[in-house]
Amino acid sequence: MTLPGPVITGTGSVPLVLRLKFLAEDIKFTHTLFALPWALLSMVLAAGGHPRMRQVGLIVLCMVSARTVAMASNRLFDARIDAANPRTASRALPSGKLSPAFLRGVLSVCALGFLFSTALFGVFFQNWLPLILALPVLGFISAYPFLKRFSILCHFYLGMALALAPVCAWIAVAGRLSAPPVWMFVTVLLWTAGFDIRYACQDYEFDVSHGLFSVPARLGIARALWLARLTHLLALVALVMLRFSAPQFGLLFTIACTIAGVLLLIEHWLVRPTDLSKIGLAFFTINGIISLVIGALGILDIYV
Repeated sequence: MTLPGPVITGTGSVPLVLRLKFLAEDIKFTHTLFALPWALLSMVLAAGGHPRMRQVGLIVLCMVSARTVAMASNRLFDARIDAANPRTASRALPSGKLSPAFLRGVLSVCALGFLFSTALFGVFFQNWLPLILALPVLGFISAYPFLKRFSILCHFYLGMALALAPVCAWIAVAGRLSAPPVWMFVTVLLWTAGFDIRYACQDYEFDVSHGLFSVPARLGIARALWLARLTHLLALVALVMLRFSAPQFGLLFTIACTIAGVLLLIEHWLVRPTDLSKIGLAFFTINGIISLVIGALGILDIYV
């Protein structure tokens, strides 16, 4: 794999507020919408519809801090690759808006914040499993950038990283696993892998020339899109299994599943081997709506 020369580093003269703004833009803070609704749905379901406010606050803190650790790790590990790729060369680290030292500082603070938040589940609720699992979880979600250097399973590894959100939320509240969070894990894994395979199509030429192991680079764009369709079909099957694994779900969650299926059809219709111009719309907007619909209608269904 050929890598470019040195990455430009940022300077410490940039005001902290501006650096935090660059950070939020760079790590796509709004993309927290992909996993957060699933975590909240899992939390409410595990609590039987009655989560405590401390649980809600701690799970949100865990989600935000863990995702920031994962994204900061991604930017640090992939800095030279990002600098070589025209699509990503304007990111904060290769462009010099942020320095590696600043990102390492953010990563450290958020990692400590995550550990502290998980420890509070033990302090407040006598559930020490979140703290026990905290370091393995951080290690797992931070390692996903390495996979594309040697395996086309990188998209599914990313899916697992996001899918840990509902599983960890369930464990934090219930202290054990059961069928619903397992089906959430499978659903989020396959859903994420499907849209990440499609998203990687826009880097096809770069990945091929640099020996990266994305599915499009190894199978071609057309076959990659078919694999993404199959992966999303399996995700819908898992979503239906989730619907029947929890007796709290009824009509509203069934409607949510139907909306998700329609939106996925639209998503795949928008992106074709000869036209990748709508990948941005299909990647963030539609998938963000899917996550919000599943989370909102699922939680509402528990209370109705």
